[in-house]
Amino acid sequence: MSRKTNDATRVLIVDDEPDLCELLAITLRGMGLQSDSAGTLDAAKQALTGGTFRLCLCDLRLPDGSGLELIEHIQRTQPQLPVAMITAHGDVGAAVAAMKAGAFDFVNKPVNVRALRGLIDTALRLSRVRAEPGTLPTLIGDSPAMQALRITVAKLARSQAPVFIHGESGVGKERVARLIHAQSPRADGLFVPVNCGAIPEHLLESELFGHVKGSFTGASADREGLFQTAAGGTLFLDEIGAVPPAMQVKLLRALQERAVRPVGARQEVPVDARVLSATHEDLAALVREGRVRQDFYYRINVIQVTVPPLRDRAQDIPALAADLLARIAGGEQLRLTPAALSALQGYAFPGNVRELENILERAAALCEGPQIDVTDLHLPAAYEEPARATDAGDDLNAELAGVERARIVAALEATRYNRTAAAARLGLTLRQLRYRMLKLGLN
Repeated sequence: MSRKTNDATRVLIVDDEPDLCELLAITLRGMGLQSDSAGTLDAAKQALTGGTFRLCLCDLRLPDGSGLELIEHIQRTQPQLPVAMITAHGDVGAAVAAMKAGAFDFVNKPVNVRALRGLIDTALRLSRVRAEPGTLPTLIGDSPAMQALRITVAKLARSQAPVFIHGESGVGKERVARLIHAQSPRADGLFVPVNCGAIPEHLLESELFGHVKGSFTGASADREGLFQTAAGGTLFLDEIGAVPPAMQVKLLRALQERAVRPVGARQEVPVDARVLSATHEDLAALVREGRVRQDFYYRINVIQVTVPPLRDRAQDIPALAADLLARIAGGEQLRLTPAALSALQGYAFPGNVRELENILERAAALCEGPQIDVTDLHLPAAYEEPARATDAGDDLNAELAGVERARIVAALEATRYNRTAAAARLGLTLRQLRYRMLKLGLN
């Protein structure tokens, strides 16, 4: 076999335990792959200099250093080479540190051959990910914040690390998650989005893990959970802060062991799904309040990505508006007047991109002709120019808005920012409270 063919199928094993190296080599041969072994950090660096590999399997502890050092070396010299860390069973801290350093994934000792095969197969698909132009969700805008976000997404797509996506409501957290999935070796699998806050607490375990027939009233047949549905793909847990603490314990185990126990089942079922999560809330604050367990927080927050609010990237609004109008108008040619575009760029957008889309949908339906002017936008009263506040009526409106704002803020603070409880305290429905907060620019 030629060297070129060998290079295309070679894996570097870095471990000082001969028995483990032999087990890994046998597993790789069964998959049609060849392997080279190195027992020390220095030997691994020399092997990387003299050969080309598709994957590196590296032990955390080596006689002359740490596997983390090798990961950092590979990140500097061969950033396209996937590295999987081999860690002691239950050493979650080491696994997290490895993935933060740039590891593609990790495998626990004693090595589970089935899990190892899945890891190797996913790693080898990395080099074959080739998306056709126009098939991926896109992040629109050329502001520095969006350019940096695109670079981060491309890096995270090559990893299997859990990613926590943070940002205000409406900024596009799910779009970022979809893009990470679409650029990853899991792109051929399903992307399964779940709004954890929309599922009743007593049904959440069954929805995520599945159940067996007869496990509870109404369970007339076995049912797979969303973890199993997302096998080979990505599970996106939106509003992760809404998961109750008791369920966080079970989710934590599922993330650590990569297995779930369906409701009523006696045994766990292995699952191969990458988990991404998101929320607009401050998770660290929820930990301090006791609503989020600290161990759960550290497990889902291996890598954090922050999606910037629209008000911090006003220069992207023209491109965003053009893209949204093209989709809203279909074949019609709708455009914003310079004055309308200027008004949009001067507005704070408490609802971010989702609010921009709603404003443009309304304007497209109400405007006369192919142009959308300022009056067609119907921007909220908070946008009105200060000069108009000289009328007595406007002074009264401003005063009433100030009183309403103060009452809402006081209710939110009294309920620790629980919107449902705050709405009840104010005698409003949750929808009414959300509308008033949006109108007043409260987020």
